[in-house]
Amino acid sequence: MTTEDQSHEADDIIICRDVHKWFGNFHALRGVTTSVRRGQVVVVIGPSGSGKSTFIRTINRLEYHQRGQIIVDGFEMTDDVRNIDAIRREVGMVFQSFNLFPHLTVMRNITLAPTKVRHVPIAEADAAALELLERVGIPEQADKYPGELSGGQQQRVAIARALAMQPKVMLFDEPTSALDPEMIKEVLDVMRELAASGMTMIVVSHEIGFAKEVADSILMFDEGKVIEERPTSEFFDHPREDRTKAFLSQILG
Repeated sequence: MTTEDQSHEADDIIICRDVHKWFGNFHALRGVTTSVRRGQVVVVIGPSGSGKSTFIRTINRLEYHQRGQIIVDGFEMTDDVRNIDAIRREVGMVFQSFNLFPHLTVMRNITLAPTKVRHVPIAEADAAALELLERVGIPEQADKYPGELSGGQQQRVAIARALAMQPKVMLFDEPTSALDPEMIKEVLDVMRELAASGMTMIVVSHEIGFAKEVADSILMFDEGKVIEERPTSEFFDHPREDRTKAFLSQILG
């Protein structure tokens, strides 16, 4: 490895090398190699079933990989529980379904992990939660329960909950796909603000307008492989692979 390569790697908060994942006989990830720099926003696109969600779920061990290396902020993802816990403390995840605890208020959903995992005092966690609710634009919903909120509001609570752990990386797995069209913008606006603040983000999404506006680079998945990875403007203006061109022609019309 050259000195220049070592310098670039020092900037990388996520490094994936030849990552493979099987579900039984199904080879879901087929040698994924990529890296994400600190502060970079990467949008992952591709057809359904191409491995996009599986890929980001391996980054915080919601799915385990059977071959290859995943390194997050200097910790390699292995079966060592200490490494898994260290990585999960630094990586926030927002899902397609909101996964909020229905029996807890919005405030308690946000403060649960900081008080239990990071042992933050309750008063401090409450103050931070209110700041986060301001940041995502719904401070007035603090004492409500998830069932009383719209889908867009619930997803914004889910983002606030992930941010409450002060992660270094945020993973988004199709965060707007379960929302009504009028609610999508409010969630994307929060994600835009996060990106502008310098948060490292990997976003699986079909929101091409968002990708063009916010992403530093695009990863195109197909059949468990990264078939194209390029800076955003180059990806959309001058795609190299025929499969990428065909996919973009379908989604862009």
